[in-house]
Amino acid sequence: MGLLTNLYCKPAAVENIVRKAAQAKGTVQKVGFRVFVRNSARELGVTGWVKNMKDGSVTMELQGASQIIEQLIEKIKKGRGRINVTNLELTDLPIMEGETGFAIKK
Repeated sequence: MGLLTNLYCKPAAVENIVRKAAQAKGTVQKVGFRVFVRNSARELGVTGWVKNMKDGSVTMELQGASQIIEQLIEKIKKGRGRINVTNLELTDLPIMEGETGFAIKK
């Protein structure tokens, strides 16, 4: 019975939803970074978007449980392949009610 109860009860951390704006600098354009962020966000159930900027940085907004957002931020900082994030600036934002999915903005 305990297992079934745990499946249907949300842990306190899941209810602690946060939204972060982030700006990534480094080797983050033309290396698959936006797709990496989108796929990682979707894997973790994070909503939001990611977009290339004219200055060579990538801007994104990430929304989800605070612990999950922290996991995603660590994954983004670590990168993959030719992705090399040298700086990731984070800012807290208000929650976007009703947001679903994670998109790459053009």
